[in-house]
Amino acid sequence: MSPKITFVGAGSVVFTQGLLADLFAYPELDGVHISLHDIDPERLATALGAARRIAAVRGVKPVFTASLDRREALTGADFVVNIVQIGMGAATRTDFEVPARYGVRQTIGDTLGIGGIFRALRTFPFLAELGRDIAEVCPEAWLLNYTNPMAMNVQYLSEATGLTRVVGLCHSVYWTVHGLAALVGVPFEEVTYVAAGVNHQAWVLRLEHGGTDLYPRLRELAASDEQLRRRVRFDMFRRLGYYPTETSEHSAEYVPWYLGHPSEVERLRLPIGAYLEIVAENEAEYERTRLAVAADGPLPVEGTEEYAPQIVHSLVTGTPRTVYGNVVNRGLIENLPSGGTVEVPCLVDGTGVRPTRIGALPPQLAAVNRTYLSVNDLVVRAALEDDPRHLRHAAMIDPATAAALPVERIFELCDDLVRAHGDRLQPGLRVTLGS
Repeated sequence: MSPKITFVGAGSVVFTQGLLADLFAYPELDGVHISLHDIDPERLATALGAARRIAAVRGVKPVFTASLDRREALTGADFVVNIVQIGMGAATRTDFEVPARYGVRQTIGDTLGIGGIFRALRTFPFLAELGRDIAEVCPEAWLLNYTNPMAMNVQYLSEATGLTRVVGLCHSVYWTVHGLAALVGVPFEEVTYVAAGVNHQAWVLRLEHGGTDLYPRLRELAASDEQLRRRVRFDMFRRLGYYPTETSEHSAEYVPWYLGHPSEVERLRLPIGAYLEIVAENEAEYERTRLAVAADGPLPVEGTEEYAPQIVHSLVTGTPRTVYGNVVNRGLIENLPSGGTVEVPCLVDGTGVRPTRIGALPPQLAAVNRTYLSVNDLVVRAALEDDPRHLRHAAMIDPATAAALPVERIFELCDDLVRAHGDRLQPGLRVTLGS
């Protein structure tokens, strides 16, 4: 029997299209049941129209269903792909505009920082409901999460819902190594690599071509190319000894060294508010897709190299492969906190998804990751214990926020964001505490 794959938040149409294009490229998955769910009727209809168009172009005949009722869409699912964004672009703009009035600079704001904290807190109530529904109507399903902040969400799902078949997926490791291979002039397919750490702040621990370590070549490039040195990732690489697995725009937000200093913002060419441009482009791309579907016009049908389709294919067919997954740390990285979310290689085949034990990270890398995980844990504690103080504690510990503001202003900022997000937060966290 063909598997059922439910897309929750299918109205994120462009991302849904890419994942479906990848799924439909596997002949073994022809006839798969694609169940689409969104709470926005127009976006759901657009997603369904786009999905049918992609299937026709690919020459496959899946079963399609679409429902505004989440439980109906989930019933009997074998895989659940979560791509929900609570509050959409309006909430994201709030995450940038309110802190900006306090002088807090952000570039992406979806993983850590004050923006990541509040994105998590407005996502957790939805995740609790999603977890309950999965437990009741498709308890054996694998939940493949793409929604950020990835590490906070996976930890919360583990502690609040008890679900065990949860893997957080992100393309940062794959595309980082892809870019490094191009930079040093070797084919990506011939590179051997291992990365580990936390989402958006993992580290390339091993990078080899034909048994030769590629790090000396990277160090030569960093020393000789002034433009490379003017990127946060290369600055961190030079000082910590290992290359981080996310863009400079992301990486700058998870440490206290860059965004709080105008000279560093200029030296490292950091685009403040960059994610707002991405949000605007995503909204425009959705509108283009909606119009194309309505007019029966052409749509791009391009693969994404994302991990979710690969995991589905491996679990259904037994084909072994390695992907990078975000999972709960149960001895996988021994010098990072147990129970936090770590990003490690995972072996996937017909028996399941099995994370790889890494051992200990180099101490300087673990030290940086531990601060990140401390913020995550406090945000999760705030939600699980319904304790608004822990929300403030998380902001106090957050590297970029703490580097930008004295503690009184951090409390005032949290109060303003609580007011701004209102009923998107769980009731116990909607209180203001003052400075």
